[in-house]
Amino acid sequence: MPWPSWLGRRNDQEAEAAAAAAAAQAAAEAAAAEEAARRSTTLGSISNFLGIRSSSSASAGASPAPSVAWDESLNKTNWQHYAEPQAWLPPVLAVAAALGFSAFYRSYLRRIPGTNHIQPRFFRRRSLLGKVTSVGDGDNFHLFHTPGGRLAGWGWLRRVPTYRKELKGKTIPVRIAGVDAPEGAHFGRPAQPYSGEALEFLTHYLLGRRVRAYLYRRDQYDRVVARVIVRRFWFFKRDVGVEMLKRGLATCYEAKSGAEFGGRETEYRIAEAKAKARRKGMWSGSPGRANETATASSGLKAGEVETPREYKTRMATMDTASAAPKAAGAAGAVGAAPAAAATPKTPASTTTATPTTPHMPAQAPSHPPPAAGKHPHIKK
Repeated sequence: MPWPSWLGRRNDQEAEAAAAAAAAQAAAEAAAAEEAARRSTTLGSISNFLGIRSSSSASAGASPAPSVAWDESLNKTNWQHYAEPQAWLPPVLAVAAALGFSAFYRSYLRRIPGTNHIQPRFFRRRSLLGKVTSVGDGDNFHLFHTPGGRLAGWGWLRRVPTYRKELKGKTIPVRIAGVDAPEGAHFGRPAQPYSGEALEFLTHYLLGRRVRAYLYRRDQYDRVVARVIVRRFWFFKRDVGVEMLKRGLATCYEAKSGAEFGGRETEYRIAEAKAKARRKGMWSGSPGRANETATASSGLKAGEVETPREYKTRMATMDTASAAPKAAGAAGAVGAAPAAAATPKTPASTTTATPTTPHMPAQAPSHPPPAAGKHPHIKK
């Protein structure tokens, strides 16, 4: 083969190798540019999310990212990032959990120190768990609210006060709904039969125990009228009002207004009827521990029963009858005061005889003084 032909073929091979190398270099540069553009877009999204402007530089030897018009990049936010759930879901869940815990605490874990702190929406919808700190009468007591019970630490982490000074202003007075216990001796009035037994039973049944009170309303004495449930022997729940009716230590509430049974009046009436039939407690007709003199002064016959409502009515009538003469005497005294002020006073020397005139003889007093020992202010 002549040498010029061989030389020409060699030049063609070198040209093809150079072209292939140039194509490979161009492909590598294009891949590097695409990777740089992808990194720049990712860094821009992160910077927009954090509210920080940051600029990323391309790698050495790589071509810069594609240029963007200035009016398109001015204060531009990448909203596509917020459409991703991992961006907005965690903060939304955190806020919802905080609001839910706050509402749960205010409704169920915040302690209520007194009747005035009970919201009206709680009545007939909520119940209070607490410990009985004192029993005032046969149908009412004081409750120290312990929200959450033992799960909230009451009894082992949080202490319930025991002294009267510590409990002052921190308890809720509760009246047992649907029942009326015999009245004890107070305000100068005698005690009813079985009033002592009712108080003793309620003290033994509730004092120092945890009870749940289902709120109905607030009465005129700023007490909470509630159905009271107590646990006996760990698992057995007892309605305190029904238990008192079964033992004849209370009657169903008989007032014309303010009676609260919480939809259980039939159950209460049946328990009272059974106690009557079995002559339990006050239905036996015996005076119990009440004063025999007070029982006899009521005018009741032997074996006759006076309910707490009848007792209150009789006491109110007696108070009205005794107050009438006092009111009449006070009115007479008020009316006699102006007349006494208008009458001129006579000297002390003329109390036994009236002054005489030349034409009239002396007159004896119309009302002689009482004999010695008979004057109401003179002792013998």
